[in-house]
Amino acid sequence: MKIILKKDFELLGEQGKVVEVKNGYARNYLIPNGIGALANQSNLKTFDEVKKQRARKVQKQTDEAKKTASELSNQTITITVKAGEDNKIFGSVTSQMIYDNLKSKGFEDIDRKKIILKEPIKTLGVHELEIKLQNAITATLKVNVVKEESESDKVPDAEPSEKPAENIAAPEKTEEPQAS
Repeated sequence: MKIILKKDFELLGEQGKVVEVKNGYARNYLIPNGIGALANQSNLKTFDEVKKQRARKVQKQTDEAKKTASELSNQTITITVKAGEDNKIFGSVTSQMIYDNLKSKGFEDIDRKKIILKEPIKTLGVHELEIKLQNAITATLKVNVVKEESESDKVPDAEPSEKPAENIAAPEKTEEPQAS
């Protein structure tokens, strides 16, 4: 008996494929569990149309991923971290920090798990990393890690402002007579 697979099935193949199986296997397991459908003319036409729609959807996603990849490749994000006197970072820059920064820049559709750090970022400076957008589409992102300025690092103003603060008096309260 020929059936069309509705789902990817490890033993038989991927979705949309027409396979030959034994009658009992198809009628008692594959068709009742929604894994396959009988391969008649109407089902073949239906699955052909579904296949075309899926191909259009995949093409659209691929185009969007290429557009996002080109936008990301032109981006450099800056992450501010605490560092010691010898510019050594306390901890490391994580994919969550990079994801949060990208999300604030408008890249909400990127999955945090797709940010690939080949090695932990533990030094200041510019680092390159890859973001996997779709099957074969990756984007290269530049991450600039800078030291957070502490109170001791800030240069005090040369001259404090000599402008006196204006005396701002609160408006006087007038009591209104209460009706008895």
